Amino acid sequence: MAKINARSPYYVYFTTDNLEAAELSIWIYSGTQTVSKPVTPTYVLNALAINNEVNFEIAELIKDYITYDASEIETPIVWVDYQIRKIVSGQSGLEPLSRNKGFYGFGYFEDGVNPQNNSGLLQSNNIIVKLDDAPVYLAIDTSRVSNVLFYSNGQEIYKRNISSSTNSDLQIEYVTNTVSPSDEFKDRVLNEGGIFEDSLCLNEFLSELALFPVDTIYVNRIDGVDLIKVKNIEECKYEPLKISFINKFGALQGVWFFKRSNKNLNTSKESFKRNTLVANNYQIDKHQQKNLFKKGNEKMTLNSGYYPEDYNEVFKQMQLSEDAWIEINNEVLPINISDSSFSYKTILNDKLINYTVQIDFAFDTINNIR
Repeated sequence: MAKINARSPYYVYFTTDNLEAAELSIWIYSGTQTVSKPVTPTYVLNALAINNEVNFEIAELIKDYITYDASEIETPIVWVDYQIRKIVSGQSGLEPLSRNKGFYGFGYFEDGVNPQNNSGLLQSNNIIVKLDDAPVYLAIDTSRVSNVLFYSNGQEIYKRNISSSTNSDLQIEYVTNTVSPSDEFKDRVLNEGGIFEDSLCLNEFLSELALFPVDTIYVNRIDGVDLIKVKNIEECKYEPLKISFINKFGALQGVWFFKRSNKNLNTSKESFKRNTLVANNYQIDKHQQKNLFKKGNEKMTLNSGYYPEDYNEVFKQMQLSEDAWIEINNEVLPINISDSSFSYKTILNDKLINYTVQIDFAFDTINNIR
């Protein structure tokens, strides 16, 4: 079953002798494969043959059917079935039905036509940098992975067996070493209905003991094994923040920013000059220059802290992502990466690699949703 990465073109090519024309029927749907397939095609495309060839580009049609909810840690895919009806020497005939999976991923120019990203591990990096008191999340293609093993100091601490499914919502699984979706200990307590009482002793305990000790992960694929090293970072001075984004595989991936962050507010307004004269007099407390409306947008500057060179590819994909979110005060908020350029850093040239990223909150500060 082929993957269709909807942010890159995907071509359905067909050729045969004496081909005059072709009709492409496409079914795009969610749910159980085949069972949930609608009777009527989602799209029907027609093309006249040139030199016995037709070529349909369908990725743009698929993009509209893939949506995300970062707050629920899920990444849906869609089933894409298509079938060609050919006209050869005036005779009509059907080609076999093709079944595919649609992801909101993309390929690079070097990947060529119809990039597949055909990997069980849906991320490019084999080193994960995370906050010491935060769980690991790995995006897994459930059709290509059998199990995931978590190790700490040479001992297995957790094993997750992966099962394939015909449900579109279960094609990507986020394997983690915790049963709670929260990244912080305080949030996990509150989410379970507990009472959190902050204290010096508790802070000292949490600083000495990682609640999720992991340093090595093995992802057992159907065609090999991925070895991932986990680097846990303690940060006492600044409040670490995490950005989640849709990577090139069409999966959610997180990046922690451990160092200083600055938040700014930009405002814009529309004003007019009004007449305050009443009965040959005016009051000095009334606005002569009056604001018709005023709105604001917040932005932040984030510093990553020191990262290994392996993360160049991760930050590259974050810059290229169309959808990103940030976690602040236990809320997941939409953002846009406002940087328009990205400099690759190496240990040889830069010694210690720190990334500075500019983000814009993807909403107006004043609630003006109507």
